[in-house]
Amino acid sequence: ILSYTAKYASAYYGPFRDALDSHPGFGDKKTYQQDPANGREALVEAALDAAEGADMLMVKPGMPYLDVIRRLKDNSDLPIAAYHVSGEYAMIKAACERGWLNEKDV
Repeated sequence: ILSYTAKYASAYYGPFRDALDSHPGFGDKKTYQQDPANGREALVEAALDAAEGADMLMVKPGMPYLDVIRRLKDNSDLPIAAYHVSGEYAMIKAACERGWLNEKDV
């Protein structure tokens, strides 16, 4: 069982939502996504997920929360996955288009 242990409210989901025209019709999705400013919440959720039988823990989006991934690794024996979302991909593509990164090296 792969658990969405830490799914953060983030603008990084924007390109995907734009492509599918899937923005919330009202409000936002922050009501069920974690607060990025509260990194300790992921540890609580990880303990709950493990107690409920999770085989693997996931952080989404991954790149901006490497600190959370490290905290989970330090506090759990379960494998940790990082989900790379559309906004992270878009940033890399934009940097490559501007010559700031070499796409083949990334």
